[in-house]
This record gives sequence, C-alpha cells and structure tokens, in this order.
Amino acid sequence: MTGRKPSFIEKLAHKRAMRRWARAARNAAEAKLSELRAQRTDARLLRTHLDRLIHRADERLALPALGSTSFPRPHNADWAWRPEMWRGPLPTPGKSTVQTKTRLGGEITLFHDCALSELTVRQLRNQREADLAPYGLRMDVFKFDGSFLSLVIDLPTDAVQGLRKTHLLALNAIVEMEKPLEIFGRLNIRHGPNTEQIVRELPLNQDEVTLEFDLAYSKLNEKRVEHAWIDLIFEGPEMNQVTLRDLTFSRRPRAAL
Repeated sequence: MTGRKPSFIEKLAHKRAMRRWARAARNAAEAKLSELRAQRTDARLLRTHLDRLIHRADERLALPALGSTSFPRPHNADWAWRPEMWRGPLPTPGKSTVQTKTRLGGEITLFHDCALSELTVRQLRNQREADLAPYGLRMDVFKFDGSFLSLVIDLPTDAVQGLRKTHLLALNAIVEMEKPLEIFGRLNIRHGPNTEQIVRELPLNQDEVTLEFDLAYSKLNEKRVEHAWIDLIFEGPEMNQVTLRDLTFSRRPRAAL
C-alpha cells in the first residue's frame, strides 16, 4: 500500500480485523484454552509487525525531514544556504584514516598535513528534539602529528551573485566537542587575480555560535567576484571528537555606516 491510499475494501477489511481482535480480547478470560493458544500465536506474530512499524514510524517522524533547509535566518537576508552534508545522506557516510584532499560529498574537502592519518569522519543522523538539520558531521581525531586540519566548504554561485562590500556574510554552527579547542573561520573570495581573505575565531562558549564576516573594510572588487569558499580550521585537534550538528550560511546587507 506504499505510495497510495487504502481502498474501500482494504479499509473495510481493516475494520473487521479490529473488531475481531477487540472481541477476542474481551472473551479471552472465558475462551477455550485451545482457541486461546491459537489466538496468542497469531497475536504475537501480528505484534512483531506492528512493533516494527511503530518503531520505524516513531524514528522517522521524530527526526528532522531529509533535505530540510529550515533554519533561522536574518529577516533581511537575500541569500541563505545549508550544505548537502547537513541536508541529506552521502553515498559514503564514513571514512577512516582519512587522507588530505578527501572529498566529503560535492561541496566539502578535508585537508591536513599529517604524515600518518589517525582521523575518522562520518555523517550521523541527528535525533535530538532541538535539531533542525537532518544530518551532522563527526570527526574523531586520535594522534595528530600535523600542523593543521581544515574543512573547506565551497559556497554556491548564488552566494556571490550580486555580492557587495555592503554585505555581511554569516556562518551559524552547532558544535559539540569532547574538550575545548580553537576553531577559526576564514572567508575566501576570489575576484579576478586576487583573493580577499577575512579570518574570524568562532566564539565557542556555547553550542550554537554565529560568525559574521563584514565586507565593508575589505578590498573586494565587486565587478570581478568569481567564487567564494570557507575554511574551518581546527587548532590542536589531537585526541578529540568534534561534532558539527549543523552548519548554515546567510547573507544580508549591513546597516549604513
């Protein structure tokens, strides 16, 4: 019956089955033992399927919907976006001994300079009531002999269309970690032969954080903007587990100076 509504005959059969089981339950105290034994066997088989259905339904209905783009954004935002990593399942949900330049879906690349990688990444299904993103990203870092670890998120074309120095670009993240570490966000905007960079540190004194990049003081050539990307740089990640429950971006015009 997947993908269609039950027919009249199926609804009628369901009502009859409900009445039958209700009658059997009422008469269980007085039924013959042979009849009761058969009913118990049938009821247990039926309960197996019902329990499986209820469990799967509770799981799916309680989770954020796949492909969700719902998240708070400024009222005057002219662009907002959640990367695919946090929207839907990836073809390969996890990787171990991750090498540098590893692609995580079509929009994110992981970089590091470790001689021996002891890094594991995996996509996980968010299940908390507060979560709006269907998926999260978890990194487990064990021994780390490198000097940097970063995630590079390529921003879509929409992010730079009509981009002006009067814009504020915001990064919003929900971050969990086993122990404190520093995380920096670096906005990179390629305009002609040059690349404008703005670096900010994420204020990780709370789970939900916002980082804003103000283009007003940049040397951006508005007529030659081609592409933009964000580097998330993790300082001292050794023996730590970092979970990005959500990562979203938005753009809005700033108030006049």
